[in-house]
Amino acid sequence: MAKARIGQQTPTYGVTLPYRKSYGKEAVALYESSKRKARPWQASLLKDIMAVTTGGLWKHTKWGLAVPRQNGKNEVIVMRELWGLQHGEHIIHTAHRTDIAHKAWERLLDRVILAGLDIVSQYKARGREHIEVDGGGKIEFRTRTSSGGLGESFDLLVYDEAQELQDDQDAALKYTIAASSNPQTIYLGTPPTTNSAGVVFKNLRDQIRAGKTVDTGWAEWSVDFQVDPWDKESWYKTNPSLGEGLSERTIMGEISADALDFNIQRLGYWVTYNIRSAFTQAEWEKLKCETPPELKGRAFIGIKYNKQADSVALSIAVKTTDGRTFVETVDRRPTREGNAWIVDFCRKIAGHAKRIVVDGSSGQQLLADELHDAKVQKPYLPTVRDVIAANALWESSVFGQKLAHMNQPALAQVVENCDRRPIGNNGGFGYKSILEEADVSIMDSAILAVWAAERWEEKPTKQKMTC
Repeated sequence: MAKARIGQQTPTYGVTLPYRKSYGKEAVALYESSKRKARPWQASLLKDIMAVTTGGLWKHTKWGLAVPRQNGKNEVIVMRELWGLQHGEHIIHTAHRTDIAHKAWERLLDRVILAGLDIVSQYKARGREHIEVDGGGKIEFRTRTSSGGLGESFDLLVYDEAQELQDDQDAALKYTIAASSNPQTIYLGTPPTTNSAGVVFKNLRDQIRAGKTVDTGWAEWSVDFQVDPWDKESWYKTNPSLGEGLSERTIMGEISADALDFNIQRLGYWVTYNIRSAFTQAEWEKLKCETPPELKGRAFIGIKYNKQADSVALSIAVKTTDGRTFVETVDRRPTREGNAWIVDFCRKIAGHAKRIVVDGSSGQQLLADELHDAKVQKPYLPTVRDVIAANALWESSVFGQKLAHMNQPALAQVVENCDRRPIGNNGGFGYKSILEEADVSIMDSAILAVWAAERWEEKPTKQKMTC
């Protein structure tokens, strides 16, 4: 009988420092004494995580683990924590929600009992769970806050659901292991989704891939780019427990119209941008001008018809003498009012405008025809690639403080209350408003104007020298 196929047992991407000794086998043996069997990929991974130096210290003081859901990554942490309790470690296991921390406590307590460790005390009150065993080993389970863990000291810090870990929470917890003679931090999670609030996990991955970490290990099962959810080869590539506890039928049942979410949660896809990177009020106000800046060159006009086809917005952008781009929204009106106001505005400043960019399939061609009839310049109709480039430029301009504005309330409301949305299949993004009353087309028109100012910026004319 042919052996059933199982998922790929080795990470699709990983970083492991060279070592000769590990406590991984000890941890697996202790776990298996609790009537559970470690899967091959779990045992191999634990061996790397628990590698030690010749002096007996952890080879990897930090370890990041990203595995799609329901593959058994939590059992890897159970093995590590169970061994830690037996060897007198003080452990803190953190999660972003109380119910997740409580489930982790239940999971470990079951293994502790079946492995025969003598429990000195246990406490199951939600939010304050702990286990202490004979020999001094103890573990606390906590819900993460910006001040959680302060004043306490531990040897092992576990970040469960690490994709939700935020900077202020990490800042409050990372020093709790500073006094340990042999500390270790483990980040356990999946790639961030559109609802994830954390950035720490993604930043750690970025640093590892850039070779900017020290004493840090990493293992992930992932696809490099978004794929067809029905691609079974990708299922087996990214799910090490497929065929051993996780079935093809289960995965089939998870497929929906949201292909991106399936790619992230089931195939481990890391979106190349920070999905939750909305602009804050402070970031936008940094760009505010108290008085109008000194401008140079001609204006660039951005016009955007929204997806609902019920409104259209117009913004202008002009370069400043100090190298920034000044942007301002002119107006947003219902499409039922027609395009006459847009045509009239463009005609009035025709001599001062270098380029007009119009986006939005609901009205761009009609406006282009009307501008042509009015003998105004032919507008540029951007491609999807252009729109993706425009959004990327907008983000870099905001964070790089290359924009200038007069803090118009309508534009500020949208900028300060927007989330990203994916465009295309290669990591491109756009924006969506998180407020029902705010129309993102206002910001989209500003984005197009800024992009046009950058793309068609007037270059200084070189003077020809004569002798």
